[in-house]
Amino acid sequence: MNITSLQTFIAIVETGSLVRASQKMNVTQSTVTARLKTLEEELGQTLLNRQKSGTTLTPAGAKLLRYARVMTGLWRQARYETALPDGLSSVCTFGCDPGLWYGPGKAFFEGVTSGDPEMAVSVHQGNARDLEEWLGAGLVDVILTYDATTRGNQTVHALPPEELALYSDKPDTPIRGTGTYIFVDHGEDYRRAHGETYHDTGIARISFDSSRWALEHLLARGGSAYLPRALADPLVTQGLLHELTEAPVYLRKKNLIVNDTAEKNWRWFPPLMARLRQQG
Repeated sequence: MNITSLQTFIAIVETGSLVRASQKMNVTQSTVTARLKTLEEELGQTLLNRQKSGTTLTPAGAKLLRYARVMTGLWRQARYETALPDGLSSVCTFGCDPGLWYGPGKAFFEGVTSGDPEMAVSVHQGNARDLEEWLGAGLVDVILTYDATTRGNQTVHALPPEELALYSDKPDTPIRGTGTYIFVDHGEDYRRAHGETYHDTGIARISFDSSRWALEHLLARGGSAYLPRALADPLVTQGLLHELTEAPVYLRKKNLIVNDTAEKNWRWFPPLMARLRQQG
């Protein structure tokens, strides 16, 4: 089994066909077919069901996919770290939930780059499940997430919770009963608390699971939505948004989870954590 065969397998899964995988990898279809055949022979399992409409994973293929992504990720990381240019001695690999980049994510990134001039920084965005798997597999050293699930050799550093306030493009927007309200899904705890407060307002016509997408829609079409202060307050300063202060403010937990083995070599980490806890 080699990395190229695993990369080819992943490409087939992601594109849905051998033809598109060959185009993505810039090789012939026969090469893709040969790599897949070799991989299946080594494992003694059929990994993909091939039909005219495309390919689907077999049970064995579904099991392999997770390991293939981890193995190819580790190989990519190993190549990155062993190819550091002169003047750089190490790398910090940082996984961040996209919703947390504006605020604590950027602050952590800037803290690393200023705290250790000889350290390279590699940043990856992912959802909670991806981040947890990457940290557990050693693909990243530290993650910034709303969740706090850990495994062995990991430490959770709780940060001040994210404040979710109601913002609108018009200062006199009512906090209830408006047809332009945009629901933003900030997680299970938020859904529960929001439902208790606004149980009599019905279902919003527009909903997003991304604060940034909701904000873009709000600015383009108007309306109101619950957004993180770190994202919305700069626009309040510019006069583009207005906080509806009569509405309740919700809190969402934020956590920085670090691999203990990596962290013990980071002299810059304790002072950076102190700043992050002060900044919120």
